[in-house]
Order: sequence, then C-alpha cells, then structure tokens
Amino acid sequence: MDPATLTATALTDLIRARQLSAVEAVQATLARIDRLNPALNAIVQRMDDQALAAARAIDVQIAKGEDPGPLAGVPVTVKVNIDQAGFATTNGLKIQSDLIATEDSPPVANLRRAGAVIVGRTNTPAFSLRWFTRNSLHGATRNPAFPGLTPGGSSGGAAAAVAAGLGPIAHGTDIAGSIRYPAYACGVHGLRPGLGRVPAFNATAGDRLIGGQLMAVSGPLARSAADLRLGLAALSQPDPRDPWWTPATFAPYRKRAALALAPDGLQTDPAIRLALTAAARTLEANGWEIGTPPLPPFREPMELQLTLWLSEFGLGGADAVAREGDPDASFVHRELTKLAPRPTLESFMRALQSRARLARLWRGFFAEWPVLLTPVSGALPFPDHYDTSSPEAFAAVIEAQMPQIAPPFMGLPGLTVTTGHTPPHPLGIQALADRGNEHILLDLADLLAPEIPAVTP
Repeated sequence: MDPATLTATALTDLIRARQLSAVEAVQATLARIDRLNPALNAIVQRMDDQALAAARAIDVQIAKGEDPGPLAGVPVTVKVNIDQAGFATTNGLKIQSDLIATEDSPPVANLRRAGAVIVGRTNTPAFSLRWFTRNSLHGATRNPAFPGLTPGGSSGGAAAAVAAGLGPIAHGTDIAGSIRYPAYACGVHGLRPGLGRVPAFNATAGDRLIGGQLMAVSGPLARSAADLRLGLAALSQPDPRDPWWTPATFAPYRKRAALALAPDGLQTDPAIRLALTAAARTLEANGWEIGTPPLPPFREPMELQLTLWLSEFGLGGADAVAREGDPDASFVHRELTKLAPRPTLESFMRALQSRARLARLWRGFFAEWPVLLTPVSGALPFPDHYDTSSPEAFAAVIEAQMPQIAPPFMGLPGLTVTTGHTPPHPLGIQALADRGNEHILLDLADLLAPEIPAVTP
C-alpha cells in the first residue's frame, strides 16, 4: 500500500490510530512528487523540510493524546495565487516572482489549524486567467490522467496534483470555473463554495476590486466525496480578515433536483447529456424528485461577469498584462475585449444593479428546486491550449464554459463530480445550489461521486 494514494479520510484514520505516522505519510507523498511531478509540473514551489517538520509536530501531538485537527497529518497542496508565509504569491507571473508573503492567507491558516501538512504550491496560468495552465514563469502543467487534454485552469496544478496522488486534497480558487473545470478535465471532484463560505484575503495584494470580492472563492479538489467534505470543513473556519465570511446554516431541504441538459441554448455534447441523465436517474432511485422547470438566465450573468472583469482590468490590469508579456495572457485579454464592449461607469453600475435582480431570480428558483444539474461545460475537455490556437477557438471555449462563468456572478456554490469516462475524455456533471447550501451539494456528492483512484505511474 502506497500511503500517497490513500484518501485523506483513510489517512487520518490510520494516523490517529498510530498505524501510520504523519511523517511516513508525508515521506510517501514527497517520494511520489519526486517521481511524478517532473513530467507533470503540477507543483511549482516545494517545501519538503517544512512539511516534514510539520508532520513530526503532528506525531508528537498524537503521542501526547492531543487532537491535531480533522486533517491530522494529511499532505495537501495550495495554489500559488494565495499567500503562504515565506513564499512568493506569483499567480503565475514573473512580475510577482519576488512578492514574498509575510503571513498566511485565511485558507492556508485554516488548513494548518486543521492539522494538514502543506507539501507544495500548485501551478496556475498567468493571472489565473484561463481554463488551461501555462505561464512564462513556471511553465505548463500536464494532465496526468488524460494526456493531450488540458488539465484545466486556473487550478490546473491543483487538479493534476490530486489526480496523480501528490496529496489527496488540493486548495483551488474559482471565479469562473477555476475549480470546477480542472476537476472535470482531470477526472476528479471539485467544490466551488458560495460567496462568504471560505474566508479569503491576500495581504500581498490588499483588498480586491468588487468583482473579485463578489465572485472569487477558495475551495477543495479531491478524489472522494468524503474528502471534499473534510476539505470544506477545514477551509471554511472563520477569519476576521474577510468581511464577507458567514457561517453555514445547514438548513433542511426538499429532495428536488432540476435537470438542465442545455441551459440557455447551450450546445451540449451527447455524452454529457447521457451523464446528466444517468445522474438524475441515480438521484431518482434514492428518493429525489427530478423535474425540468424553466430556468433563470445563464447567458446574461455570463455577459455581465465579462463586463466586471474588463472594468477591473481597466484599473491597472491591462498594464500588468503588458508588463508581464505572457503570450497566453496577452491573447486572452485581447480576445476578451472583443467579446464585451468597453466598460463605462454606467455599464459597470448597471451590471451590479442587474446582479441583484438575477440573484433574486436564482434564489426564488432554488426555493422550489434546491439543486440544479447542468453540464460543467457544453464540450468534453478541450485539447491542451486549444483556446489560444485562434480567435474562433477562444470564442468557442467561452461559449462552452457558460455554465461555469454564470453562477459566480450571483455568488452561487457549484460542484463538479466525475462520473466516468468516454476514452479519451473524462465525463462529469455540475450541480448548483443556493448560497449557503454547500451541504446539499456534498450530500449529492455522497450519491454521485465515485472514489477516484490516483493515476498509476
């Protein structure tokens, strides 16, 4: 048995029972990183000595009969776009290669408090701006489970690490699918919490502009539903640095799920339609009512999110893209500006005004139908770097990703579960719920998310 291939749930049970030490778990993971990461480039900042020291401290606590936390001794990774004391918050940028954090961001602090051992920091595209993972500082990340396909982005390094067994839980961030799409592309599971569920703050960058505040969140990627639950519980502990943080309520709910095979006219691949229909049947067999009611808009919030993105890039972002000189980021920024009109103060304010109406529509929908099953993407995972192959390819990618881009505009949580594969592609679905109802999505994961084995080297 290779401890590095176990789930976090299994590892904590063994470590607490003293059948496996935290040091042994971390050593096994570091050895697997040595063996597999050079070909994958999922982890781009390592901290072996720190990880082993943290593991030894966990073992001492357990020997004393103390509780190290719910993730006692579990090796985890965090993404290079959040602060971790002593490491550069690069966000995949050469211009931030010396931006060394002096304090842990809330997600990192919460993982440590839960007893997790951070073994590395994972790759992201420049500016965390794509559903593909490559940058001029750290290079490209490759998909360990489905060679030739994108590992997803922007948490592509996180998903690749989990799929390869370089830590059973990975931290990711999501503003437009950056947890959900990499999970889908690498054949694992990912949870995007809703607004306020997981605290966030990067002291290296200061407060984000309003779009980032409302839409960007941190969440877990894992190979099992139980590990998603563990990861969210650890990440979501309170932190006074985030004024948006709110506690979970775990309200009761009716077992009713709406099924949307083609939301807002999305062209959905037939294999994805079959995966959604099969998931609905599984829920139905477990006592859920399935329906196909009219949906609130997807396309309008997608377009409004683009307006907010471009408004924020107008305040220094475009200059940063130019200074970085990353070919992918420059191409993506140029193509985004073609898809949305140049923002004005009025269009920015109207976008925020429309957000209230759209959030109200979605909250009303979820009051009747607590869960919505949709595609993660209208397309099966794309060939690697397909988006930058031409303007037409980029437009096709944006259109396919509508189910990922729209929900964050309203602050909604979303879950990706891998349900199988149709060679050479993984298959998965997305489930959406109202703000504060991540527990419903986790209950769905218990029914729909198989335990995914780590990729065999």
